[in-house]
Amino acid sequence: MTELEHTSTTHDHSGCREKAIQTAEQLCSQRGVRFTPIRREVLELIWESHRAVKAYDLLDRIKPKTGTAKPTTVYRALDFLLEQGLIHKVESLNAFIGCSFSDHRHEQLLLTCVRCHEVEERPGERMMESIAKELEQASFTMQRNAIEIHGICRRCAQAKAIS
Repeated sequence: MTELEHTSTTHDHSGCREKAIQTAEQLCSQRGVRFTPIRREVLELIWESHRAVKAYDLLDRIKPKTGTAKPTTVYRALDFLLEQGLIHKVESLNAFIGCSFSDHRHEQLLLTCVRCHEVEERPGERMMESIAKELEQASFTMQRNAIEIHGICRRCAQAKAIS
């Protein structure tokens, strides 16, 4: 998905959600792990938009449906989805987004709009290659890599230019 598709006002997000759920089902089946109803529900809620969602917001939305959901239920589902590479944690927001590239291993470049709060995941291969070279020169072993950049997305910038 290109940035323009992602931020377009005509963007059909249901296609993103459906693809993410299908990919999750396929990957879990291939890996021999259970994609339980609660894990599916959490993933569907995360994919309702391209905005990062906090764990307790997920809990508030799940409780009316299940009546018994507790914080540990949501956190276990989030841990599973993170382990399977189906979602990413936006550390600076302490929130989660769906992974657009869950069918292959990749680094995380997350662009967060400070106005609309949408998060776009980008592959950023050239930047990640440069970082890998710097880490190699420093003899530094990376354990986790997520680069978060906060700014103004194209849609918000265009809206400001029009007003």
